[in-house]
Amino acid sequence: MRLDAWWRAANYLSVGQIYLLDNPLLREPLQSHHVKPRLLGHWGTVPGLTLTYAHLSRIIMARKQKMLLVAGPGHGAAGLNAAAWLEGTYSEFYPEVGQDLDGMRRLFRQFSFPGGVPSHASAHLPGSIHEGGELGYCLAHATGAALDNPDLVVACVVGDGEAETGPLATSWHATAFLDPVRDGAVLPILHLNGYKIANPTLLSRMPRHELNSLLIGHGWRPVEVTGTDPQEIHEAYADALSLCLNGIFEIQGSARAGCVHGGRRWPMIVLRTPKGWTGPDVVDGKQVQGSWRSHQVPLAAVREDAHHLALLEQWLRSYRPEELFEADGSPVPLVRDHRPLGTLRLSANPVAHGHTQRDLRLPEPFAHRVELTEPGKVVAESTRLLGEYLREALRLNRDQHNLLLFAPDEHASNRLDAVFAETGRRWQLATEPGDDHLAHDGRVFEVLSEHLCQGWLEGYLLTGRHGLLSSYEAFAHVVDSMVGQHAKWLHTAAQVPWRRPVPSLNYLLTSHVWRQDHNGASHQDPGFVDHVLNKRPEVVRVYFPPDANCLLAVADHCLRSRGLINVIVSGKQPALQYLDSRRAAAHCAQGLGVWRWASTDLDGDTDVVLACAGDVPTQETLAAVEVLREFVPDLRVRVVNVVDLARLAQPEVHPHGLEDTAYREIFTEDKPVIFTYHGYPWLIHRLTYRRPGHEHLHVHGFHENGTTTTPFDMCVLNEIDRFHLALAALERVPRVAGRLGHIRQQLLDRLAEHQEHIRRAGEDLPEIRDWTWNG
Repeated sequence: MRLDAWWRAANYLSVGQIYLLDNPLLREPLQSHHVKPRLLGHWGTVPGLTLTYAHLSRIIMARKQKMLLVAGPGHGAAGLNAAAWLEGTYSEFYPEVGQDLDGMRRLFRQFSFPGGVPSHASAHLPGSIHEGGELGYCLAHATGAALDNPDLVVACVVGDGEAETGPLATSWHATAFLDPVRDGAVLPILHLNGYKIANPTLLSRMPRHELNSLLIGHGWRPVEVTGTDPQEIHEAYADALSLCLNGIFEIQGSARAGCVHGGRRWPMIVLRTPKGWTGPDVVDGKQVQGSWRSHQVPLAAVREDAHHLALLEQWLRSYRPEELFEADGSPVPLVRDHRPLGTLRLSANPVAHGHTQRDLRLPEPFAHRVELTEPGKVVAESTRLLGEYLREALRLNRDQHNLLLFAPDEHASNRLDAVFAETGRRWQLATEPGDDHLAHDGRVFEVLSEHLCQGWLEGYLLTGRHGLLSSYEAFAHVVDSMVGQHAKWLHTAAQVPWRRPVPSLNYLLTSHVWRQDHNGASHQDPGFVDHVLNKRPEVVRVYFPPDANCLLAVADHCLRSRGLINVIVSGKQPALQYLDSRRAAAHCAQGLGVWRWASTDLDGDTDVVLACAGDVPTQETLAAVEVLREFVPDLRVRVVNVVDLARLAQPEVHPHGLEDTAYREIFTEDKPVIFTYHGYPWLIHRLTYRRPGHEHLHVHGFHENGTTTTPFDMCVLNEIDRFHLALAALERVPRVAGRLGHIRQQLLDRLAEHQEHIRRAGEDLPEIRDWTWNG
């Protein structure tokens, strides 16, 4: 049977990758020096992955169906490498790993070996968009890949250990969002092999009727495939896949013919096979096959223990490699012919490699600008203007179906609700009177799960489309680990020549720390940018546009970019606007610069530099300039605003870093710099610690002093307010030392007046609340 021969070949190649350095086809008795000194990899999940791959290939050949495989147990990459090699794709992308004896030796040697490839399905693997090193995201990635891909079926293998994670448990909600008219389909394959690394798995021990009820309640129709006899499993699996694809096409056909949505359950497979199937049964008197002991390396002492070495050779020969491979190491026709042709091969799907992209059609950003005649007088909500820009972007891409917006139920809260004039919120379940902008084909995805929003967007981006995720700033931390994994993928993928850079992952963080005065300390955390800037500098960018026109310029730039993680931090509340569209474009292109219109050192030597990054820090810095002008009219102050935070780093640290010469010209080398930053102040010190004059840098930022209070009091609590900033500046200018005592007392009196007023009135002083720039 061709399918079974292919499966045996894939399993043989998988075991070889985990164990062998040489003697790939056992042309001589196996000896210890043929075995790797360090045995790394995961065998337990491999037989189920290769079995699934074999059957998906069969049905692709039979139906000419476009399919993508997302393998949740990505730590079973030995099986996926083997499949890509058998399909020929691996050798096409890596000619040195040919379909011959030497190529097989290289395939084995490189796996989990210095200078080779990792044991997870990283970006080196043809056909993969999902590494699987961190568990929980496969079904979300698969769903994102299916969105706006109407002809694609995304098969997703969910490991039963992975099924215990929070993100995966939430991902079963995909049925409530997939549109059978415009989207492709997701075919989950829940692989219950019974065990994770050292324990049984919850879903495998759950009574079957309860598991079925759980899946049915989420909108799925489970089809079970179970057994230990390969022939019986092959027959059952083939029947199940045919049944599932027929069910998918029935749902899609009905919906595309105009029948009413709703009342359907998407088919899925529950696959029950032994963990470590076809591997060693009992080792050293302990059960291995069908137990947790087969999770990683079933025979761990092959080099030291002759019995283990003999068991390994017996295991490898049990696949009868002489029937599967020619004398030159190439697959025999029986094996070689069990593969689809060209791009129908799972490992050759261009969707997985970024080869099916279309550029966004984006509007002129400043068609939605704030009109200014002078800085600091006009008030606007920055994200509301961005919402108008995004509405137009959705309109321009209406026919291309390549732009989606994601948020944890926050588009209206984040002032992006202008988009609902163009589209609705995606929703496939029942609707009731009073529901707001729900639509089967909506381009906005809202669900109270940051994991799902991120996972869907990643899957969408990795298959060549574009999007943006908006979130309350504090809760972006929920996906800290996911963004780290995505950054690693992007960095690795950039080094793989046959992968094209995919559209960037764009975050808009709003409802931020300085305007969470009403929600209190639980909503006050600006640390996501610290986490992002810990990742590879080649792939991360962080922007702090100070006003709406700058936000429009930055967002337009980010949506046009490829291969990056862009984080934009911008408030949604009414705020002063500073730069007209021309100046905003120039300022954002430069990334930082001196604001001459706010500075008082134009015709003399600078006394102090007031720098800022963030919208509220910018306002308080400008207000501090006015305070300084009031108390020390002859003080020469330079104002510097930073939009692109990475410009502060040196160029050898980050590709956006300024040269030291330019940095010195802007910040000076020997003058005090009072830097007011949106987040935790130590990040600015980290970025600038090797810069000229760093010893003169004094950073004010968030110090975890937060509560339910007024907006200005949040600034006072963390000493980024205008009075503390003015005092910090004056303390470091020697020529005003004689006047400082009187000035200090007046500034402290104003702070005391503020404190007394908010406790009595419950709001900020009018002169604070209604402050504008007087120039």
